[in-house]
Amino acid sequence: MMKIVAIHAGKVNAISKTDGGEWWDKEWKTGFFKEPVGDEIEVTTDGLKGDEQADLVNHGGPDKAVCVYPAAHYPGWWETLGLAAMPVGAFGENFTVEGVVEDEVCIGDVFEGGGVVFQISQPRQPCWKLSHRWKVKDLSAQVVANGRTGWYLRVIRTGRVSAGTGLRLRDRPHPSWTVMAANGVMHHRRGGAEAAVELAGCAALSASWREALLRRII
Repeated sequence: MMKIVAIHAGKVNAISKTDGGEWWDKEWKTGFFKEPVGDEIEVTTDGLKGDEQADLVNHGGPDKAVCVYPAAHYPGWWETLGLAAMPVGAFGENFTVEGVVEDEVCIGDVFEGGGVVFQISQPRQPCWKLSHRWKVKDLSAQVVANGRTGWYLRVIRTGRVSAGTGLRLRDRPHPSWTVMAANGVMHHRRGGAEAAVELAGCAALSASWREALLRRII
């Protein structure tokens, strides 16, 4: 069981430069600053209704409709980063979940809850905006290094969910490809070209990850 403990959605914000001279001081647009959703929210094939992404090349779309992050990781980040005020939702996720982490779910896993059907499509690949949001220069690199990335869901059947909705595992077509294992191949080149070819051949993997892996071995 994967349980949604909090839901977050938000509009794109423009962040202004303050000329303070810090490395993170720049103008940028982001949908990272999401607010808690207190009621049921509609889930479409493109994500949560009312949720926005600034960079539609690298975020959003059917393969990355919903971003998920495990609540279990937050205590470790609070200790590591010294940011005790970092709330759930701090990693820009749509769903904060409990019950599973990256080595317990697999690419292609199908979950159902509240009438909505989801499928895990790829690990979340953190970008520079995570570091800028929390003013920790190597935060994205830390996430890649420890594999606490979270993951993305595509939406197979639309509907509505709310905080507290339980998502039951209905199918696991690729049990050898945990999210953690996929991270190892993509970010740490574990298994070399053979593993990259095998992962790229996983039918449930997002198109962008398949293309990235195939480019590496051509």
